[in-house]
Amino acid sequence: MLAGRVDASRPGPPPWARTYDRPGARGSGPVTRQAGNAREDVDRVRDASAIERVIGEHLQLKPHGREYVCLCPFHDDHRPSMTVVPGKQIFHCFVCNTGGDVFTFVMKLHKMEFPEALEFLAERAGIELARRGGDETGGGVSRRQLAQAGEMARDFFRSVLRHPVHGEAAREVIRRRGISDEMVEAFGIGAAADRWDGLLLKAQQRGVPIEPLVEAGLLRRRETGGFYDGFRNRLMFPIQDRAGRVIAFGARKIREEDEPKYINSPEHRLFNKSGTLYGLHQAQRSIQAARLAVVTEGYTDTIACHQAGITNVVATLGTALTGEHADELRLLCDTAVLLFDGDEAGMRAADRATGVFFAREIDVRIAVLNRYTDAKDPDELVKRPGIDGAAVLRRAIEESEDLLGFRFARLRRSASGAGVSAMSRLIREELDRLVQLGLGQVPPVRRRLVVKHLASVSGVDEATIAASIPAGRSAPRAPRPEAAPPPPSGELTRAEIVLGCVLGQGELWAGLSARQQDLVKTGEVRSEVLREVSRVVADLSRAGGAPSLARLRDAGCSEAGIEAAAALIQQAERVAGGPGDRLREVLSDCVRRLEEDADRVAPAVETAEALHAAVEQRRRQEAASGRDNRRFPRPRG
Repeated sequence: MLAGRVDASRPGPPPWARTYDRPGARGSGPVTRQAGNAREDVDRVRDASAIERVIGEHLQLKPHGREYVCLCPFHDDHRPSMTVVPGKQIFHCFVCNTGGDVFTFVMKLHKMEFPEALEFLAERAGIELARRGGDETGGGVSRRQLAQAGEMARDFFRSVLRHPVHGEAAREVIRRRGISDEMVEAFGIGAAADRWDGLLLKAQQRGVPIEPLVEAGLLRRRETGGFYDGFRNRLMFPIQDRAGRVIAFGARKIREEDEPKYINSPEHRLFNKSGTLYGLHQAQRSIQAARLAVVTEGYTDTIACHQAGITNVVATLGTALTGEHADELRLLCDTAVLLFDGDEAGMRAADRATGVFFAREIDVRIAVLNRYTDAKDPDELVKRPGIDGAAVLRRAIEESEDLLGFRFARLRRSASGAGVSAMSRLIREELDRLVQLGLGQVPPVRRRLVVKHLASVSGVDEATIAASIPAGRSAPRAPRPEAAPPPPSGELTRAEIVLGCVLGQGELWAGLSARQQDLVKTGEVRSEVLREVSRVVADLSRAGGAPSLARLRDAGCSEAGIEAAAALIQQAERVAGGPGDRLREVLSDCVRRLEEDADRVAPAVETAEALHAAVEQRRRQEAASGRDNRRFPRPRG
């Protein structure tokens, strides 16, 4: 298709075809697009972004016939409830009802607007989007502007590190720490100059908006007016989210007399310190491949592990592990190894980790480094001359101890020599703690293992301990994020089932007569979002061609409509018991009954609108008399 050509068979340009910001475009404002070019971009990016590959880069997918299943990242999922359908290029969770296409997934997972998701997927596919400059519009600082501010600052700090004068002290720190050029490049390490206006001057020279830099903590306001740099004379470690956006910085002192040793960017809309893992963007592929993540205590430990070839390693940002960290990891792997420097640190970590990980579907192990070496941390170990530090580190990881085993070993030491009363108190306290954390709700196998451990420590038989666990008690869970409005509860109407069938298998629409299509378009749907979907399908049919999820998006259907349509596609297939001939049979039956309704109540009505009104009047009469056979059973499962 030639640049600038508009497909006349499609309705007018959707909102995203008009103007959007290009994240990371240096010095650019919004990007004004011609509708034809925008549609071509979306089509090219969609064609290059197989949904099973994109989602598989973020979550653990397991084959399930012609589809894949995985834990849903959009609610507190404990068994795979999200389905990915390559044949239809959609995903859908049957629990929280979140679903859509590849753009929907990226937008929801990374909290992006559509233009950001398009840019993200285009960069992933190596596609250059056509664009031209424009003026910034709208009020307030957008999430895209925050991401742009982070990228601009990272590029500036990297240029400072390369500067022969301003970067000299930082380069010396890197040399002393033994960080290779490859790691400097991979992690984007830079330096803040020993002055208070370096970043400020660069932003002013390039015409970069100041407010996003202020909100991100990269610039600060002077009480007397004006601004100054948020970081001075420090080694700068960019902190990226899983999508690769620079959302914050960790800054290490260069001069020994400066304090504190590390400081982080303040939290803002893109940066939640307690939910972010350093190095996850670099490590996520290795974590998925190994199905195991190693969590260290600092930036340089993580970088040292990657430099030694152990690339499934991340770090917390100077905070204890949180439930958000645990949820992030369990979507990528089955096991997390917490790597700590000493036994005392390991003990404290085991206590904290029990609370965080106990009721979550991820195995946790503890590795304590000082059992294998006198090196104070992984960074020192892998760089120590004369030994294969990486081999020692791998051994520590391979021989790591199960979290509960580690915890119960300490309990066994405490119980050694204890009398009956002391032993009873220890076991009761431990059991109470585990019950508070959700012992009554964990899978039976895990619960039996806990009981077995406690019986071994105490000498009390397993049946007695098991009987002491009250059923149904669990730790309170964080509220689930609010999902898009689902299709209405209850049975699906015939029109809704037909919509789901034709959106899932577009060729079925062409097999319907004009009258049958009118009956579907004017049939009963029970939510405003599905009425929107029905209207867009009607517009598309007038323009020619088969309806599909991709064409709904091209026609400007809302994100809520895209989600509802994806759910309807899956629900219709479940009602039918499968795709192909089964779906055709259900569609034919629904259309036949819609025609029978129409023939009974309005044999002489000429217009679709009048026919719809007549059918609705008949349905109300049937409902009032208790005879209403217009609906199909809800899909099971």
